[in-house]
Amino acid sequence: MTKITTIEELETHYGAAVPRSLTKVADHLTPAYARWIMASRFMVLSTVGPEGTDASPRGDDGSVVRIDGPSRILLPDWMGNNRIDSLRNIVRDPRVSVMFMVPGSGNVVRVNGQGAVLADADLLASFEKAGKQPRTVIEITVDEVYFQCAKALIRSELWAGRDDSAMVPTAGELIQEAEAGFDAKGYDDGYAEYARPRLW
Repeated sequence: MTKITTIEELETHYGAAVPRSLTKVADHLTPAYARWIMASRFMVLSTVGPEGTDASPRGDDGSVVRIDGPSRILLPDWMGNNRIDSLRNIVRDPRVSVMFMVPGSGNVVRVNGQGAVLADADLLASFEKAGKQPRTVIEITVDEVYFQCAKALIRSELWAGRDDSAMVPTAGELIQEAEAGFDAKGYDDGYAEYARPRLW
């Protein structure tokens, strides 16, 4: 097994970066990038902390974030399981990366920046939906933004309309594997009804 252990070896192995992969990077949200992000209803938030890394999916029925100027993105933290892994990480290490996706688009827009966890009452109220407010809002200060090419989505045929869900265990089955005697079928059959009033 050949293990690459230095940056020099890595760069020699791959060669120079494609020039456009560098020139497409902006240090703020340009109008085109802002428009793209506001069309996104789904994103993945990546953080890092003393225990390691965390990646968390976030979604909404409209824009998943609010843009507040060329360098500020606001992400409401809606009801979840209270593990708060991402939030713990941001409090201790503000580095964040975010990937925004739009159904049907082959591209992914990535933002790297600094995060902060905000709990201002007025800010939380400004996100109110269905009579509920987020517990906190994650503020992301943009360091860089760029799109990643479509090759990964083309290879995976992510938006091809396929339904591969029968190939994977259900959430209930995954819990059952960890908790003997757990009613996986009952959990799976009732989850949509359980979740609906808890989406926000």
